[in-house]
Amino acid sequence: MNNLPDNVTQSAVDSSEISTALFVSENPPINENRALNNAIVVHCFFDSQKNLDDLNEFQLLAKSAQAHILTVITTSRSSPQAKYFVGQGKAEEIADAVKQYQADLILVNHSLTPAQARNLESLCDCRVVDRNGLILDIFAQRARSHEGKLQVELAQLKHLATRLVRRKTGLDQQKGAVGLRGPGETQLETDRRLIKVRISQLQSRLEKVTKQRNQNRQTRQKADIPTISLVGYTNAGKSTLFNLLTDANVYAADQLFATLDPTLRRLHLKDVGTTILADTVGFLRDLPHDLISAFKSTLQETTEASLLLHVIDCADTRKLENIEAVNQVLEEIGAQDVPRLLVYNKIDQLENVKPHIEYDEKQQPSAVYISANSAEGLAFLLDAIRARLTEQILQLPIRLSPSEGKIRHALYELNCVEKEEINELGEFLLNIRIEKVEWLKLMKRFATLAAFNPIQPEED
Repeated sequence: MNNLPDNVTQSAVDSSEISTALFVSENPPINENRALNNAIVVHCFFDSQKNLDDLNEFQLLAKSAQAHILTVITTSRSSPQAKYFVGQGKAEEIADAVKQYQADLILVNHSLTPAQARNLESLCDCRVVDRNGLILDIFAQRARSHEGKLQVELAQLKHLATRLVRRKTGLDQQKGAVGLRGPGETQLETDRRLIKVRISQLQSRLEKVTKQRNQNRQTRQKADIPTISLVGYTNAGKSTLFNLLTDANVYAADQLFATLDPTLRRLHLKDVGTTILADTVGFLRDLPHDLISAFKSTLQETTEASLLLHVIDCADTRKLENIEAVNQVLEEIGAQDVPRLLVYNKIDQLENVKPHIEYDEKQQPSAVYISANSAEGLAFLLDAIRARLTEQILQLPIRLSPSEGKIRHALYELNCVEKEEINELGEFLLNIRIEKVEWLKLMKRFATLAAFNPIQPEED
């Protein structure tokens, strides 16, 4: 269903006719009016240790959404309560706090069911936004490209579709006045139908974007151009590193989800040649599944990359948990088997940590310690990337006839000829040392080199 019904205009579907707001209530979204962003944060501890890191991270998310936190209410439970998520007494305490602080918004650091959100909203007479809704709102603020806006809108509508309720104002289209009697369509049914139409439209547009990305990716693969993708927890310093490596001007800031739209740039590496470096959206614990699904075309750059640079904030006390959260998302999108190089960033914030490379049992670089902000360790990082992209150095003898001077010239241009002799037939006997990437490129240019190919084809 890609076309609109005859009686529905595009503008109606895009905005005015979808009458229910993003977060159930008829009040505007968080980022529409800063005056309505006075918020109360609610957090529930489900373990005896009461780890405050999750709560602190959620407050950073709230600030990224331009919310002004009035107070924080916490509670402890063994499991969520069915009606309000928190207990009855705590829910009434939240309602009293809303009146006391004149709050406009309740931010809950958990995923609420539609029923729990509605019940808490009715009790407190205030907008209620859960963790997923807050992340979606931040993404809506940060989307800049056409594709990014489509992806965010799709995720928002999928989130909204489960939270539509009949509004208290009773604006059904079934009326008892002249000309309005009959079986007509309720406003709730209209909202559901229009959201379904809009979701179908967005999916169709994103399919076209996916096809275009696949075409570009296939072109790079045919040209043997490796792709390097930056991944990592949000605010780990990916965009700062991206700008350092490519001299780009991508927006970078000390805030969560500063980067949303993917950016690709060319990067020339010694002994490797031209590569493509991709900056992607940061990951987060409990990232909404609708968001991962909507950004599938963007994240495909990660799944088909030649190498992942997993950027880690080594100054973060939760770096091990952040690494695990990123690994979970990579597994969810099918990128768990892509070769990976750990990049421990922000060493300038630690004492007695110098730039260096760590190696695995195969003597291949496994981790690099750098500071993207001060450019410390940049040379180590480039060396590690080169080593990972040229893991296999080929050393082989080649015999060329006098008529194959073009091949000989190409080998000398690559500076890979270690020894050369000429036999009694005038043939060139060469010993070459060449990276696998460059050898594959030469084989595509000169078919006769296949006779000397030492690389075994991969089995299906």
